[in-house]
Amino acid sequence: MLHDHASRKVAIIGYNRIPFARQNTAYTTAGNQDMLTAALNGLIDRYHLAGELLGEVAAGAVIKDSRQLNMTRECVLHTTLDKRTPACDIQQACNTGIETAIYIANKIALGQIEVGISGGVDSASNVPLVLGDPLREILLAARRAKTFGQRLGALSKMRFRHFRPEAPMNQEPGTGLSMGQHTEITAKYYGISRADQDAFALKSHQNLAKAYDRGFFDDMVTPYLGLERDNNLRRDTSLDKLSQLKPAFDKTAGSLTAGNSSPLTDGASCLLLASEEWAQAHGFPVLAYISFAEVSAIEYVENKHNLLLSPVYAAANMLRKSNMRLTDFDFYEIHEAFAAQVLAILKIWESPALCREFGYDEAFGTIDRNKLNTLGSSLATGHPFAATGGRVLATMAKLLSEKGSGKGFISVCAAGGMGATVILER
Repeated sequence: MLHDHASRKVAIIGYNRIPFARQNTAYTTAGNQDMLTAALNGLIDRYHLAGELLGEVAAGAVIKDSRQLNMTRECVLHTTLDKRTPACDIQQACNTGIETAIYIANKIALGQIEVGISGGVDSASNVPLVLGDPLREILLAARRAKTFGQRLGALSKMRFRHFRPEAPMNQEPGTGLSMGQHTEITAKYYGISRADQDAFALKSHQNLAKAYDRGFFDDMVTPYLGLERDNNLRRDTSLDKLSQLKPAFDKTAGSLTAGNSSPLTDGASCLLLASEEWAQAHGFPVLAYISFAEVSAIEYVENKHNLLLSPVYAAANMLRKSNMRLTDFDFYEIHEAFAAQVLAILKIWESPALCREFGYDEAFGTIDRNKLNTLGSSLATGHPFAATGGRVLATMAKLLSEKGSGKGFISVCAAGGMGATVILER
């Protein structure tokens, strides 16, 4: 919790991201550092921060090269911020963009810093390739060898097959299943139909198209490498087109497809956070305040359907601490990793019996669907893992700023059976 008598209010006063690009399209040659630096430079230009010494910049990437010891600091050094601005990397799978915001917000709330930037970036195209463990072990043994003969002996064990590179896998180490395979189990467990998933996905694309058409993102996105808009958006999609797609994870009895699952995506996003005093002194209007945040985890190795359901716990803890109900909000942003995962969480919250499986006495309530992901979410924009949190927080902050008042509820699920929820208020 950020909000109590000992802490200061934390304001979101700025945001920027680059357009999100489907894997292997516009950003194939751009690495994490390139994209995050571009997002930061866009933020710095928009809010005239050149030469400013900030309290800290925190960002992260889920798929990271081991040579990038502190990627965020390297990015900061390639911007016009004062070079004395410190920076750090944080990683918590798809929660990363939320966790970096919580980290900066807590430092502001505690009075340790006045202003900072949070962010996240991921490339699914330009990924580090590693050589497998057998070759690594041979080379390390050769390096430890004391004599030329020993070194030769070690190196003689090398085989052609050892040189086959391995790309990062979208797999849970504890189960060997991908996120999509886990969510397929979730969809079956909770009886989430293919038709409902496709209808939910269609709405995401329609809402994102409408948001672009009304200029909502004009001051939120800076063009990058020739791209001006998220290129995963399908304006021409339809229920008919979505219904023709084949199952992606369970080929025989599956309901998850490429159309109702978020695609592998490249992109970066960042947020400018500050104390009220700093915002006022620098003439920045407050878009929204981060008032509560909660991170949770769930067991998913035994109960494989649980992988992306941890936000149920995070939401319960956060609502209790904030003394609010699930139905108290003007807007809801729930990260669309898969249509099935959002629909499962909504179903759990609506059902007393399902809430009891999580240890709660009563249902959380029914969210007004007209207030949910009103501008499209990850199914339409794409999901560059660490960049999604910043996108969602920025969208909610601007929605509340446009309205002039209100409360927003955010929920993000993450690999490793984790989740995060946040309340923004204005």
